[in-house]
Amino acid sequence: MTTIAPQDTGNEALFDATIAAEERIEPRDWMPDDYRASLVRQIAQHAHSEIIGMQPEANWITRAPSLRRKAILMAKVQDEAGHGLYLYSAAETLGTGRDELLDKLHTGRQKYSSIFNYPTLTWADVGAIGWLVDGAAITNQVPLCRCSYGPYARAMVRICKEESFHQRQGYELLLTLSRGTEAQHAMAQDAVDRWWWPSLMMF
Repeated sequence: MTTIAPQDTGNEALFDATIAAEERIEPRDWMPDDYRASLVRQIAQHAHSEIIGMQPEANWITRAPSLRRKAILMAKVQDEAGHGLYLYSAAETLGTGRDELLDKLHTGRQKYSSIFNYPTLTWADVGAIGWLVDGAAITNQVPLCRCSYGPYARAMVRICKEESFHQRQGYELLLTLSRGTEAQHAMAQDAVDRWWWPSLMMF
């Protein structure tokens, strides 16, 4: 159990009042150690997931079936890299260094979303990830736009807007395949069959 020093009692009361009023805690505000540690853990896991999540789809950039599809996928991968950077920056406002976070990722002391361990076997997987995985992420992440820590909440507003584009891109890709040849339709169905359950497990 955390013991609060007498001089922190007033700070704790102000912190509790700010949370109760659904106002934002900012980096220079006093915050309990447990609150800070929990934020670092959550934001780091989220940032790691954005960076790791780029990789299964980035493998398909050179194999995308058209220049248009390459451009769309490159834009999405670039967005995901940006999301990771927003989140690492938010974590840094809590007094933790990016090098420290990456070291913990590389040594297994911090985690990322396990859904990114599933292989992308076909081009249709890019669509299924956009439609199902990004769709699940949006559902989980929209409430974070109203979270109590200002830098995290503001980062999430932008991230959720961009993820909405990714979800529509995935839907459009699968819709195109479903209207294509019999082989394309089967590829789209196979991708949806493989990704719908892992996407549900995100909840």
